[in-house]
This record gives sequence, C-alpha cells and structure tokens, in this order.
Amino acid sequence: MRVAKLKPVLIVIGIILFLCYLAVFRIIKQLFRFPAPPFIGWFLDSDLRRGLQPPDKLIERSGIKQGMTVIDLGCGNGAYTNFVARAVGEQGKVYAVDIQTAMLRGLENKLARTENQDIRNVKLKKANAYDLPFEDGAIDLVYMVTVLQEIPDRDRALREVKRVLKPDGILAVSEIVIDSDYPRRSTTVKLCQREGFNLDGVFGGFWHYTARFRKAGSD
Repeated sequence: MRVAKLKPVLIVIGIILFLCYLAVFRIIKQLFRFPAPPFIGWFLDSDLRRGLQPPDKLIERSGIKQGMTVIDLGCGNGAYTNFVARAVGEQGKVYAVDIQTAMLRGLENKLARTENQDIRNVKLKKANAYDLPFEDGAIDLVYMVTVLQEIPDRDRALREVKRVLKPDGILAVSEIVIDSDYPRRSTTVKLCQREGFNLDGVFGGFWHYTARFRKAGSD
C-alpha cells in the first residue's frame, strides 16, 4: 500500500530530475557546441525516440521520394537511415555522414542485422559538415535531424550543404522539443534563409517540426 502511494511521487521526482538534467545539459551545449555523445545512442536509435518523432512524418515532411540521392547529415547510429533507405528505393542512394567513428560503427552493425539485409543503398562516410566528400551539385536532398544546432559554425555548414545540392535541391531540418539544442521554428528559418535557402514550408508543431528549404535560384 505504501509502495502504491509512493509511486506517483517517485514519478514526479523523476520528471523533475530529468527536466533539471535537460536544463543543465542545454546550458552546457549552448556554451560548447558538440555532437551527441555515443553513450546516448541507445535513446537516439530507439522506438521511444521514433515514437516522439515518427519516421513516416519526417520522410513526408522532408520531401524524400523514390530514386533520390540523399545525405543523412549527422546520421549518428542511424535512427532514421534505414527508413529513408527504403523510402528512396533501389534506384536511390543514402549517404550516411557523421564525424564520429563510434556512431558510424553502430550504424554499420545495425545494417548488418538480419532484418536490414534488404538494404543495399546506404554508404557510410566519415566527414564533418564543413567538408562534405561530394562534388558540386551532386545531391538531391540533405536532411538533418536534431543536428544543425550542434554544429559550431552553422553558417559554414549550410554553405557546404548548398554547394553539394543540385539547383533544385532540398534541405530539410527536423527538430524536437526534448532535444537540448531545440530551436524555435523562426530561428531555423532565419538561419537557413540567411545562407541562401528559400523556405518551402514548415510542417509540424511545437513538439517536433521539419523546416524544408530549396536551394536559392530554384523554382
């Protein structure tokens, strides 16, 4: 009986501690921009995370379609990579790019699982956002999921994204409120427009959204 009475109290305490952790972590990340550490990979690539930020909505809002050549920039251990790989199909290609070897190793292990043996259109690339290993105008779409705000020089990274995109290429930036770097939609829009992207639409609400842009000069 006492345990039953204590349970709601423990839940409230747990929520308060979690919110305090997010607040402290957010302050630290605002002072020192850095990518998500590998030790939280279990959450990044979890059904819980995808329940909060569903893959089908992210794919639809980003404008990902069959046959596209796509960069998953800051892919981490691949929370959405396999979903996108299936969405672009056999004629499409996904370049999974991350700066951390440990994250790419996690994605490599994930793709080797039996349930992912059908995926043959993903190529892993270790690189940073300032120097993408692709030719000018080679990519149909670049998407980032809770990544843009982790990059210290976001303007420089966006210029590099613009370089590798085709003239009608798409940039899709997705964010979720529980992320310690979460920016308002207006912040993301202003940042990308400042670097020469035309807003194509903002989809979703406060809890999670995708801001989609076209490379400037395209219709």
